[in-house]
Amino acid sequence: MKRKLEISELIFKIISYLLLTIFAIMCLYPFIYTISSSISDYDAVTHSEVVLLPKNLQFDAFKAMFNTNGFWNSYTNTLFLTVYGTIWELLLSVLGAYALSKPRLLFRKGFNFFLVFTMWFSAGLVPQYLNYLATQKVFRAIGIVDDKWLVVFAMGMAAMNIILLRNSFEGVPSEIEEAAIVDGATEMQVLTRVYLPMSKSIIATVTLFYAISRWNGYFWARQMITNNNEHPLMVFMRVRLEDYTDPEKIAGWNYNYAPDSLIYSLIVCSVIPILIIYPFIQKYFAKGVNVGGVKE
Repeated sequence: MKRKLEISELIFKIISYLLLTIFAIMCLYPFIYTISSSISDYDAVTHSEVVLLPKNLQFDAFKAMFNTNGFWNSYTNTLFLTVYGTIWELLLSVLGAYALSKPRLLFRKGFNFFLVFTMWFSAGLVPQYLNYLATQKVFRAIGIVDDKWLVVFAMGMAAMNIILLRNSFEGVPSEIEEAAIVDGATEMQVLTRVYLPMSKSIIATVTLFYAISRWNGYFWARQMITNNNEHPLMVFMRVRLEDYTDPEKIAGWNYNYAPDSLIYSLIVCSVIPILIIYPFIQKYFAKGVNVGGVKE
């Protein structure tokens, strides 16, 4: 039999649900507005007539974007950076977290301190830029001229994600590892057959963090990738935003859609892959953060 709620509890629940509903609407509204503006005609967008729902439907902005080779090149480049960058970062993070989770690691406390120290005091843009330049020289020396690989490899770890993985690995019972070692398992087999299968939630969560970071990556891609054909989607979007907000470049605009509609359509297409992937990983998300973020 359910306990009857007291007045104070009922008021608290009503206020909580009301605030959550308002917050959800505030988060959802910009996305709805972006979709509506991308499929509304020129006059509706330029005269700020679009508030929630689209007006005078048109899909010419999407057609124009899909017919642009630069869009597909940038989308391919973003997929490249996201896939390979996530794999590279996850590989380094898993190996680093596994080593730091072992009490037998020499100078373990010192390594953990320096890892946390990077979260308190960031090196700044200048050391990061020098790191990119040094990596670029190495790549040039071995014959790699594609700067996308530079963006993939130059910065390969995030301290917070390593800590999440380390805490999760430390929660694996030592008896299971000892049993695997007695059965003849090597260190790599212990990692791949014991720790990784028992840490699926946190690995899925960290993978999502890395993938979103790579997908939304802009600054270093803009700075280090000089070939326009190798720019990812975010750089392509920024360049188009600069073009379509320049009065000289949009003078004599005679299309059925507004320049802003083209930008909005780009935003919609850049968000769709994350919206598709996120529901499949969401079930691991809360569990992964709880497991990796709390150390027993």
